[in-house]
Amino acid sequence: MQIPLLLLTFLASMSSSIAQGLSPSYLRCEYHENPVTDAASPRLSWELNSPQTNQVQTAYQILVALSEQDLTESKADLWNSGKVNHRATYQIAYAGKPLKSRQSCYWKVRSWDKNGVVGPWSKASSWQMGLLAKSEWKASWIGLDLDHLGKGKVYHLPPAPYLRKQIHVKATFKKATLYVTALGLYEFSINGNKIGDAFLTPGWTDYDKRVYYQSYDVTSQLRAGANALASQVSYGWYAGYLGYSLLVQNPVVRAFYGKVPVLKAQLEVTYQDGSMETFLTDQTWKASQGALLESDLLNGETYDARLEQNGWNKADFDDKSWKQAQVFEDRPERKIQVYPGPPVRVTQTLPVQSTTKRPDGSYIMDMGQNFAGIIRLHVKGEAGDTVRLRFGEKLYPDGRLMTENLRMARATDTYIVKGDPQGETWEPKFTFHGFQFVEIKGLRYRPDSQTLLGLVIGSDTPKTGSFETDNAMVNQLYSNIDWTQRANYIDIPTDCPQRDERIGWTGDAQVYAKSATFNRDVASFFTKWVVDLNDGQRANGAYPLYAPAPDLRKTDTFSPGWMEAGIICPYQIYRAYADTRMISEGWTHMVRFMDFLEKRSKGDFVFKENAFADLDPKGGYGDWLSFGKKTPPDLLASFYYAYCADLMAEMAQAIGNKKDQQRFALTSAKARKAILEHYTDSQGRFTCNQKAYGNGAGYVDGALGFTGNTQTAYANAIYMNIVEEKAIKKSGAFLSELIKENGNKLATGFLGAKPLLPALSVSGHPDLAYKLFLSKEFPSWGFEVENGSTTIWERWDSYTKEDGFKYNAAMNSFSHYAFGAVCEWMFGHAAGIKATKPGYAEFDIRPEIAPKGMGKDGINHLKASLKTINGLITSEWERKEDH
Repeated sequence: MQIPLLLLTFLASMSSSIAQGLSPSYLRCEYHENPVTDAASPRLSWELNSPQTNQVQTAYQILVALSEQDLTESKADLWNSGKVNHRATYQIAYAGKPLKSRQSCYWKVRSWDKNGVVGPWSKASSWQMGLLAKSEWKASWIGLDLDHLGKGKVYHLPPAPYLRKQIHVKATFKKATLYVTALGLYEFSINGNKIGDAFLTPGWTDYDKRVYYQSYDVTSQLRAGANALASQVSYGWYAGYLGYSLLVQNPVVRAFYGKVPVLKAQLEVTYQDGSMETFLTDQTWKASQGALLESDLLNGETYDARLEQNGWNKADFDDKSWKQAQVFEDRPERKIQVYPGPPVRVTQTLPVQSTTKRPDGSYIMDMGQNFAGIIRLHVKGEAGDTVRLRFGEKLYPDGRLMTENLRMARATDTYIVKGDPQGETWEPKFTFHGFQFVEIKGLRYRPDSQTLLGLVIGSDTPKTGSFETDNAMVNQLYSNIDWTQRANYIDIPTDCPQRDERIGWTGDAQVYAKSATFNRDVASFFTKWVVDLNDGQRANGAYPLYAPAPDLRKTDTFSPGWMEAGIICPYQIYRAYADTRMISEGWTHMVRFMDFLEKRSKGDFVFKENAFADLDPKGGYGDWLSFGKKTPPDLLASFYYAYCADLMAEMAQAIGNKKDQQRFALTSAKARKAILEHYTDSQGRFTCNQKAYGNGAGYVDGALGFTGNTQTAYANAIYMNIVEEKAIKKSGAFLSELIKENGNKLATGFLGAKPLLPALSVSGHPDLAYKLFLSKEFPSWGFEVENGSTTIWERWDSYTKEDGFKYNAAMNSFSHYAFGAVCEWMFGHAAGIKATKPGYAEFDIRPEIAPKGMGKDGINHLKASLKTINGLITSEWERKEDH
């Protein structure tokens, strides 16, 4: 459409109080402020402030020293970069003296502006080096085998072990550092005080290959004389119930990695004379059980406050009746590394919005927002009173809590009162739930606003994006997208936070990865998870369908659009943050995957019908939860093959690998040619040999029939540049035609929804893209908002106000971010923010203005911002009358 006048604002720098020159701030190492790292050459970054517009850094200088006092050009004893003529303010790899375990490294930076004026030195920042060799771990794995307890008719939920040791610290101590990890989950304390604010530590990995640890400066927690080291450990992903565990009724997926949660910790105390004393987990620790009777990620916790052993985590506690801790063998091949991602934390609290009494005497408490987390309970009662809390995302029309979509996840927390007349406060430690509503039973009184407090839990990824319009539905949609991301980015990118699944599905992750970068800083989050992907790579070279990748179901071996996450996710992190280290470190894995695809194509560079029948007779998951006839899985696999080859060629160039760049550029060209020859007719429409699929039996929704002429096929073909540039408008016309034939409604599933609107925009149909985006009719994003959603649903029609819960509850999550991938179009097209170089070193502002004549259902004002690794970008447009 023609725009007589476009009001567009761009803010590329942040305000500053300095008079002149560039002022560095927000100094980070490996994407974190003042972190612990075991990277041999940590990467440094900073942001720049200037009171002037149109400024740019032309050079920088970095100083690194072992003490803050030595951060001068003459004394910096680790690294003085000298003046480096370069614009970069990020991904600067440390290049000084070799770093050693336990070192404290202090650093600062200054920049020269475009006029050659040097600015002030930044404030000092720091990083700590962790333990760089496994041999430096002297501690043993210890625990207490309670697996024989807690066996019920349905669930096996043993008590959580308690571990403690009393130590003596000399009065001359100067510094104390705790290194701690677990197979399972831990909460560590010193003298009764929890160490750190992280939750669900140390995270989920393939425990046979690696486990992460946390490091804490605990100097202020110690005191001269007697000190108590203590920890509760729980079963977590290691020994508790794991995704699908009860759905498939396979007992091996409880305690998949091991039966007993174990702890490994060492406290290193440095004294003023330079000597060091180390306290280790070993056979001298004591072990017992206590009030935490049941503890499971999926099923919840049971806590009997009457069984508390008061002071168990403090010095001078009498532990004579406790057992000696058991020592467990280590796996020599298991790596122990610093946790690289953002910690899982309580990131927000939510008060109760309303309380309703039920006929059975229970109460339903509405938190006003669907989220992932736990509650803090404050209660008064008599000893033995049992307060039971159940969690759900929705209510039935009659007000009952809907829990059927949890499947076999019990999602119940139980607190047994000890009878303190002052009241008792409790919150779970080793579980989380996905919920908006809480059913509470067992109170002797009506709960008030102080009874429950919602604690929002998630990986603490800093907020970087904002998106505001004058359309309330769109604003709510953006809120829903961000809340769903927060609810599912909990150490790994889960599919859902509520039912007995909660695994890192790769299809969901790859379609949403770019959208995630618009909302929050997810660089270190994916740094961790891409390692999980690589660890889960199969022997044949295929990436797993979820990561970490326990073998939960034998059928989860292959699916186009899922396994390509190993290529697409590193690529999206590269584009958003200019991160080439993730590419370099994962390159061997990525090439193995491309070798797998090439071998499967048998030299044809296209996957013909039923090409993967031997790996998965159902053809994978296809365009999951789409409507109407299905897009052939082999067509989608072929598209992704060509697309991944493109990404590989670009990434090979980024790391200076010319040989592989040429190889994958050639692969991409051959694949596109083969796809168009095999899967298009003389008019350029996509087609397929339907007879090859028989009656569709055995395929996902295959009975509906297969055809290449689908919205998903054209949307992906345009988005992935499968069709030639001169044919994009023609393919866009086919896509537009299919949408109009469907009553101007989408029909796409997980793999088609993300590229749908971008494909319409680039092929000459932005108004149709807006029409789909702003629709409130089923199926649409607006339909969910109109039906009361506060998060993104798994299905387009998971719930309606008229019909309630329409589909099988077992597949009806109300917090599923895959369809939230429309966020990519919102920022990239509606706001028009597009990176033309990695890290937004260069970018375009080219918004697509919403069509006129939609009144209050349209958009007349839009403002979006994105805090990139290069700084803040803001795009804003407004329509007034006819301009």
